[in-house]
Amino acid sequence: MTTILVTGGNGQLASCIKDISKVYNHFKFIYTNRQDLDICDYSQLDNFFKLNTIDYCINCAAYTAVDKAEEDVEEAFLVNAIGAKNLAEACKIHQITLMHISTDFVFDGTKQSPYLETDSTNPLNIYGKSKLQGELEIQKILDTYFIIRTSWLYSEYGNNFMKTMLRLAESRKEISVVNDQIGTPTYAGDLARVILHLIDSKTKVYGEYHYSNLGEISWYDFANAIFKLSNKNIVLNPINTVSYPTPANRPKYSVLDKSKISKKLNVSIPYWDKSLELVINKF
Repeated sequence: MTTILVTGGNGQLASCIKDISKVYNHFKFIYTNRQDLDICDYSQLDNFFKLNTIDYCINCAAYTAVDKAEEDVEEAFLVNAIGAKNLAEACKIHQITLMHISTDFVFDGTKQSPYLETDSTNPLNIYGKSKLQGELEIQKILDTYFIIRTSWLYSEYGNNFMKTMLRLAESRKEISVVNDQIGTPTYAGDLARVILHLIDSKTKVYGEYHYSNLGEISWYDFANAIFKLSNKNIVLNPINTVSYPTPANRPKYSVLDKSKISKKLNVSIPYWDKSLELVINKF
């Protein structure tokens, strides 16, 4: 039986993996959080892998507070860079395939067309820099890895843009959302399916991949769709980024090109609006 370790076990992606895992009864899943297994502590990882025979590690553990990271630099790099390095080193020694989740924020957003895996990285904020450093550490240490960059992750679990909008709609009559940052929402359940599909296929086409849902929209468009699908009666105003300053700079355009994962790994990808409708209907 294939044994899969899922770090960051309380997060939204791990929660979606838990839901989908029910159909993979030939897999054994072990979920850990930071209290059980701290990826920032190499000796903990090494001991854990000595006691448990693991075939795959899906690293969902990450520091994802983009604005907070600007002042919490050390912690962001500890989790996203050193944690990734520790995992890579432990996975190499114990012959484990690492599946690491990264971000569209490794790019600066100056491109006018979807980003390829081979495009130059140039993160604008601490979060993006720490995630990029994690990628580089893994690439340096491991051969048997998948780095999957995704964007605008949301689900029925955890804290995310969709849930924030639904919460605000309960307490406000009017809200403003930026309309000049373009990207693609990704339902964490879709990403979870892709990850488990890759493991189940036993593919050895390792490397870097991009995965999000299909299409490209602004945060304003995303909010508008959330309110329409959930029948929320709220006034929504489009504003530009300059009118809504945040501690962290964000890319103006961060759509990911998914052709590599689609062709090489035979992955089918739903459009963002179809997935959003499915999630909204769960509430």
